[in-house]
Amino acid sequence: MPGVPPARYAYLGPEGTFTEQAARSLPAADRAELMPCTTVTVALDAVRSGEAAGAVVPIENSVEGSVPVTLDELATGDPLMITREMTVPIQFSLVARPGTTADDVRRVATHPHAAAQTRRWVATHLPGVEIVHVSSTAAAAAGLAAGPGAAGPGAAGPGAAGPGAESWDAAISAPLSAARYRLAELATHIADTADARTRFVLVTRPGAPAPPTGADKTSLVVFIRDDHPGALLEILEEFSLRGVNLSRIESRPTGQGLGRYCFSIDCEGHIGEARVGEALTGLHRTCDDVRFLGSYERAGGERTSVRAGTADADFGEASRWLARLRDGH
Repeated sequence: MPGVPPARYAYLGPEGTFTEQAARSLPAADRAELMPCTTVTVALDAVRSGEAAGAVVPIENSVEGSVPVTLDELATGDPLMITREMTVPIQFSLVARPGTTADDVRRVATHPHAAAQTRRWVATHLPGVEIVHVSSTAAAAAGLAAGPGAAGPGAAGPGAAGPGAESWDAAISAPLSAARYRLAELATHIADTADARTRFVLVTRPGAPAPPTGADKTSLVVFIRDDHPGALLEILEEFSLRGVNLSRIESRPTGQGLGRYCFSIDCEGHIGEARVGEALTGLHRTCDDVRFLGSYERAGGERTSVRAGTADADFGEASRWLARLRDGH
């Protein structure tokens, strides 16, 4: 609309990351301002402060599993809500400054997840190279673009280059980074798993979720009241008894001492549906806290299979039956 400033979306940067690719898939991305951030924490804090309307961050990879920093940031601090998810096929290239050959490569920079997903290829084609971990694959490419002697943004961990130090010779990054930073691709499609995908989520400040679509997912964090035998089973039964399938559940430390954990959960269905709503009310009664992270349409639009006896109509009929009994009918 004329006179209305474009929405601003933060994302895990720098430019050229898979996260930027996910952010550009948003319906309004062509009219939005995309703001690269140095870390997931910075991106989510931009939403909490109102600097950004939303943030796109990685949450799960099909090879390496969940992204711990994203799970932990959503479980703590001022509440945020997931309003959309998207998946991006993950493929990597070995990139370097123009004129570099594979024989010149002694140090390779990349993100730890990318290093894990290309470990076999590197061992076969670049035996003996030193791997430098940085904050993102795009940061590795940006370091090359900065020229010899510059570490680029996001260097971290033992062996990471600093200003004026010897830089890396190549980077493992998204093909998008090669084009963005004008680097040469020494090798393409180097991932050990050909069909790897990463799941990204759009996170906003809390609000009413979009209406159910029949192909939805609900995310939440559950904090048990006290550690006792069967505590996890009690959580699972709230879903099982109502026919709610879980697509992901994992424990995360709360930071309140050894053995103190919360559970990060994705389940099929929408909070507006009776079976999911009743499962959440059961958790609220029995757990110390339940943080609702949102109900949103699943990437790909695969419809949820509803087991007989657990549809909204079934819950409605059961409630009417109980009411008749209470009225003496």
